[in-house]
Amino acid sequence: MRSPLLRYILRRLAWSVLLLFLVVFLTFLVFYELPSADPAVLRAGRLATPEVVAEIREKFGLDEPFYVQFWIYTKGIVTEFDLGFSYYKNVPVREEIFARLPASISVAVGAFVLWMAIALPVGILTALRPRSRSDRAVTGLTLVFLSAPTYWLGLVVLFLFARDIGAFPIVGGAGSYVPLSEDPKAWLESLILPWIVLACGFAGLYARMIGENLREAMAQDFVRTARAKGLTERRVVLRHGLRAGLTPIVTLAALDLGVLLGGTILVETVFNIPGVGRYAVEAIQNADLPAIQGTVLFGAFFIVLAILVSDILYAVLDPRVRY
Repeated sequence: MRSPLLRYILRRLAWSVLLLFLVVFLTFLVFYELPSADPAVLRAGRLATPEVVAEIREKFGLDEPFYVQFWIYTKGIVTEFDLGFSYYKNVPVREEIFARLPASISVAVGAFVLWMAIALPVGILTALRPRSRSDRAVTGLTLVFLSAPTYWLGLVVLFLFARDIGAFPIVGGAGSYVPLSEDPKAWLESLILPWIVLACGFAGLYARMIGENLREAMAQDFVRTARAKGLTERRVVLRHGLRAGLTPIVTLAALDLGVLLGGTILVETVFNIPGVGRYAVEAIQNADLPAIQGTVLFGAFFIVLAILVSDILYAVLDPRVRY
C-alpha cells in the first residue's frame, strides 16, 4: 500500500504535467494561430518567393489544421525536446538554450546562495531583537532596494566598480563573463556584480519575512515546551523555531529560483551575459517566434518544477500538511 506522502507526490506530479500541457497549448495558440505575421514568411526571409514560402509551409506542416500542427509540435517536445528552428540563426532553438543555460544557472544559483546567506542570519537577528535598530535598518534597506529597478542598480554598480568604466575598478564589468570550465577565477570575478545586484533585491525581503515568521513561531506552544525541557536557547531557535519559520519561505524561494533559472533578462542584458534571458531579448528584437516560444516554455518548465519541489518540501517540513 502506498504511503500518503507518495500519493501526494504522485498527485502533485500529475497536476504539474497537466499544467505544462496547458502552457504548451496556450503558447502554441498565441505564437502559431495569433501571430502578427505569417510564420512561413518569417521562416523564409524577406526576399523569399511565394514558391519558397509554400514549400516551407508544407515542410513544417503549417498548411495543416490547428490540431494537426499542435500534435506535431507536442510530439516533438515530448519525444525529442524539439523546440523548432530559429528563424534568425537557422539553428535548433534547443541547442541555443542548452548552450546558454550554464550562464543563467550560474547567475541564478549564485545570487540565490548569496541572498539566503545574508537573509538567514539577519532574519534571525531581527526576530530575536524586535523593534531594535537592526530591525528598523533591515526594514529601511528592504524598502530602498525593492524600490530600485534592477537595470538601474546594475548600471550604478557598473559605473562604480567595473574594471573598464568604474570609478573604483575592482572586478569585471559588462561582457566579461567567462564559462566556469574555461577559467574558474575569471568566471567568479565576472559574476560578482550580477550576484550582488540580484541579491540586493531579495535579501532584504527574505530577511524581513524570515524574521516575522520566526518571531511568530517563537511564540508557539511547542517552543515553550522545548524551553521547559531545558534546551539551550540556540537549539530552541535553530532546531525548533527556525524550522517552523522557514516553512512558508520554501514556496517563495523555490518560485523565485525557478523564475531566475528561466532567464534573468534584465541582469543578463545589463551585464551582457550570454544566458537564456539575453537570448529571449535577442529573439524579441529579431521577431524570432520559435526562439521566443522556446524560451517561454523553458521558463515555464522551471517555474512548474519549482512549484512541484516546493510542494514536496512543504509536505516534508510541515507535518500539518494534509496529503
